[in-house]
Amino acid sequence: MKPNIGISEKNLSAIAATLTAVLADEMVLYVKTRKFHWNIAGESFMELHKLFEKQYDQLAASIDAVAERINKLGSKTIGTMEEFLKEASLKEAPGKYPSAKDMLKELLGDHEMQIQSLRGYVDDCSEKYKDAGTADFLTGLMEEHETTAWVLRRYFA
Repeated sequence: MKPNIGISEKNLSAIAATLTAVLADEMVLYVKTRKFHWNIAGESFMELHKLFEKQYDQLAASIDAVAERINKLGSKTIGTMEEFLKEASLKEAPGKYPSAKDMLKELLGDHEMQIQSLRGYVDDCSEKYKDAGTADFLTGLMEEHETTAWVLRRYFA
């Protein structure tokens, strides 16, 4: 049964597509952060190992929240790596194992890219689709990414 929550079916479908794109990028970022956690080496090993673990734990919670938001709005949630990669704008780098500094740069770039995407999605959900709930939800997610990006950026100060 479709939700009857004051948002047209057309807009619910567009919002679900937006949230699916967010979910896919969150998943790619999660897997990449996990890979870096497993493969970090060097002088700052333990510090970065723990930092990446904290970040992928936060991403795991975000992934679950995005998936549940899609379901709350009456749509199905994708769930295979093939589907995630098809929908994601963030890219993987198979077979590459960057230095610690390059890991930090890559994660920072991905978080900043996600922030930029989320900023546009917030506007769309609020103005185009008239969904204040999803706009608010995505704003909170964007703020989490802003904090993570700030932490990563501090390694280059």
